[in-house]
Amino acid sequence: MNKSRSSKQSFSIKIKPELLQQQEQHFLEVEQQDPQSPYFRGQSDQIKAAPRRRFMLGAIASMGVAGAQTAFAASPGSKERPVPADATKTQGVGVATDDGGYGFRSQFETEVRTRYATKTTESSWSFTPLQTSMGIITPSGLHYERHHGGIATIDPSKHLLYVHGMVKQAKKFSMSDIKRYPVVSRIMFLECSGNGLTEWAKPTLKTVQGTHGLTSTSEWTGVPLSTILNEAGLRPGAKWLLAEGGDAAVMTRSIPIEKALKDCMLAYGQNGEAIRPEQGYPVRLIVPGYEGNMCIKWLRRLEVSDKPFMTREETAKYTDLLPDGTALQFSFGMQPKSVITYPSGEMLLQKPGFYEITGLAWSGQGTITRVEVTADGGKTWHDAVLHGPVLPICHTRFSLPWEWDGKEAILQSRCTDDTGYVQPTIKKLVDERGLSSVYHLNGIQSWKVAATGEVSNVHHY
Repeated sequence: MNKSRSSKQSFSIKIKPELLQQQEQHFLEVEQQDPQSPYFRGQSDQIKAAPRRRFMLGAIASMGVAGAQTAFAASPGSKERPVPADATKTQGVGVATDDGGYGFRSQFETEVRTRYATKTTESSWSFTPLQTSMGIITPSGLHYERHHGGIATIDPSKHLLYVHGMVKQAKKFSMSDIKRYPVVSRIMFLECSGNGLTEWAKPTLKTVQGTHGLTSTSEWTGVPLSTILNEAGLRPGAKWLLAEGGDAAVMTRSIPIEKALKDCMLAYGQNGEAIRPEQGYPVRLIVPGYEGNMCIKWLRRLEVSDKPFMTREETAKYTDLLPDGTALQFSFGMQPKSVITYPSGEMLLQKPGFYEITGLAWSGQGTITRVEVTADGGKTWHDAVLHGPVLPICHTRFSLPWEWDGKEAILQSRCTDDTGYVQPTIKKLVDERGLSSVYHLNGIQSWKVAATGEVSNVHHY
């Protein structure tokens, strides 16, 4: 990484924490009345009316009037269907009769990404609901988003990728050209370098979706970038690569040529199907372990040079301002990080007893080798179980059985990767970097469990 003198900067969108908090509170007000939500605030044996159609239909069906209509809408990604009193006495829905050949999720599942307040929807981001995630793969429809100029709509039959600059032969590739080359697939996480940007100075957002939801894992399928670069042929002295997107923001980032040749890929598939438009359809760059904004979506141009291009996104933005006024540039890598997703902020433990603490750990440097969990604020640590597959540059699921005694507790996790790096505290990061930058927060997250069972976001060192 480079150091350069810089004036004070901020995140590329002015953040107003109070607006984020308002939207999160609105989300929680709905979730806290849903008996199937981890944020439900009623009693575990008490079913309260929920402001969602799925529960209204269930109640109507139990009274023997299945099929009655209500004014509520189906949950996103689902189709609302009448719930019979006894499914064994009613024919089910016919195969491919009402889904157009592309299935729905259950109408009883309502997890969605949440978009927090920004002036426009085009330059904005959405958070993955980590609190209800299962395993390590993020469904494509719940993968976090970050856009600078909206979601581009591109016809793949007309899309071209140009490769030029310090190459022996400038070339252009259609999507059919790209798909002719030998294919590779890898399960990898992506993370926005601004993940957790509100949490540096003090606890701000309440839920794990708000504090850590700008990371997701998918299986990415495509062609090694080295294949395409070798087709064009690199000239001696080639050291950097400019990747440019085909969206309205024309997002551009400089990539070291060593990294490009090592493990980057052009992905046109995600989780077994074509990559989604919000993830860069028809093709995006994947730069394993580096900050998410470098994984240029709607990729349309690669220019090879002997020096970095010093674009807006690596000078005015996405650099780390230090206390002495210098800024770290090209701080590409996402360092080891973990978070407990259950129990986590705003959840309610109904009563003392057994709980399974679970969460996710990841590292852009390699493979997670260890996750430790504490329930007493770091006085004692216990090794969590790592659930396979444990892959490099990938989310790793961990868990630890816990017997809650009904007293106040502080839950934390810290991870170690195969380079030996141990996840630090937030205080340690602030002492080293100050509070002028919002990027690359990988400090230990703390959740306080009150004697009432209420869980909250705190800083604890």
